[in-house]
Amino acid sequence: MVKRIVNWLVLLPVAIVSVVVAVANRASVTVSLDPFGRELSPLSFTAPLFAVVLLAMMLGVIIGGFAVWWKQGRYRKRCRQAESELAAARADAERLRQELGRGTAETSGGPLAFFNRPAA
Repeated sequence: MVKRIVNWLVLLPVAIVSVVVAVANRASVTVSLDPFGRELSPLSFTAPLFAVVLLAMMLGVIIGGFAVWWKQGRYRKRCRQAESELAAARADAERLRQELGRGTAETSGGPLAFFNRPAA
C-alpha cells in the first residue's frame, strides 16, 4: 500500500510537468543528423520540440539501462556460481542426513563414537 502511495506521489507530479512542457513546446524543430547539409539533407526530419526531448530522454534511459546491465554481468555470474555451490552443499547435507538417519554411519568408530560408550 505504501509503495502505491509513493508511486502516485512521484509519478503524478512528473506526469503533470511532462504535460505542461509538452503543451508549452509544441513548435516544430528540424533535427538534422548531417552536419553539412541541414535543410535539404535526407537525414533530417521535423518534429515538435517536446517529442524530440522525450525521445532523447527515452533513448538515454535505454542506453543507460543496457550499460548497467552489461557492467553488472560479472556479479550475475558470481551469483549463479554461488547458487550452484549452495545447491551442491544442500544436496551433500541432505545426503549426510539420510545416511545418519538410516544408521549406515559407523557406530564403532569415527569422531563421534565416544557418545555411544557406557559411562565408567
